[in-house]
Amino acid sequence: MHSYLEFEKAVAEIEGKIQELRALAADGEAVNVDDEIERLKAKSSQTLLELYSKLTPWQKTLVARHPDRPHAVDYIAGLVDEFTPLAGDRKFAEDHAMIAGIGRFRGRSVAILAQEKGHNTETRLKHNFGMVRPEGYRKAVRIMEMAERFGLPLISFVDTSGAYPGRGAEERGQSEAIARSTDAGLGLGTPSVSIVIGEGGSGGAIAIATANKVMMMEHAIYSVISPEGAASILWRDSTKAQDAATALKITAQDLKQLGVIDTIIEEPVGGAHRAREIVIDNAGKAIESAFTELEGLTPEELRKQRRDKFIAIGRTL
Repeated sequence: MHSYLEFEKAVAEIEGKIQELRALAADGEAVNVDDEIERLKAKSSQTLLELYSKLTPWQKTLVARHPDRPHAVDYIAGLVDEFTPLAGDRKFAEDHAMIAGIGRFRGRSVAILAQEKGHNTETRLKHNFGMVRPEGYRKAVRIMEMAERFGLPLISFVDTSGAYPGRGAEERGQSEAIARSTDAGLGLGTPSVSIVIGEGGSGGAIAIATANKVMMMEHAIYSVISPEGAASILWRDSTKAQDAATALKITAQDLKQLGVIDTIIEEPVGGAHRAREIVIDNAGKAIESAFTELEGLTPEELRKQRRDKFIAIGRTL
């Protein structure tokens, strides 16, 4: 069963009728429903296509937050062989919101960083809903330093509403940890690729997204603040989040045009949650293509390419 978003009501009604007809046939009713089911399936597909061909920024925000969307653990399981997780920042604690480790991506040894939100109540609490604490960012710095030492390319999967804003996190130097992680990414001497797979929220996202190649899934979002947060600050009214989403230019299409990201990875009609295997495979192809493009560059050339890329943002529109 799909979990439908508010703007998918028409699709939900059609697919609900399909389920009713299938249940009728399963009960042994002497009715041939195959033709009607096929007609409704075609109508559902067409309705979904029409909806997703003209999504607003706010609707893309809802898709990016869909509870059934593939998470970082799904991409790692589908793309990385022999993944070995590495825990702790060697200073304070382990942060489960930031997954880190090493593995093999299509025959290539790589380092992995990923923000994980969790998929049910238990795992969401374990991973703190993807909101990383300072120790998570310090773990990321540790992994980047290890990648540099052993010449490992880095892949990072971004999916967070933002860094954890709790008192303990601030006391342990949240902003300093984010800054050092951002700096470590910019100074890395090995190829790096980052993909925003869902939400890319503020400094909490860019801390592991200062890569040579920055990509976004087609219906992901990447912003300095959430639409709700921006609406509360600008208009003192969080119900204006839809207006804020449009003004912030948070979609992959807007950010590609502005030069903030390099590549948009295609999702199937209806979003990544409707065909997980296809989406994960598309991401793998994009990562492989990016690494192929970066092959042969020296550490200094990689640093310069990355520095020039980020300095150019906002200067050449």
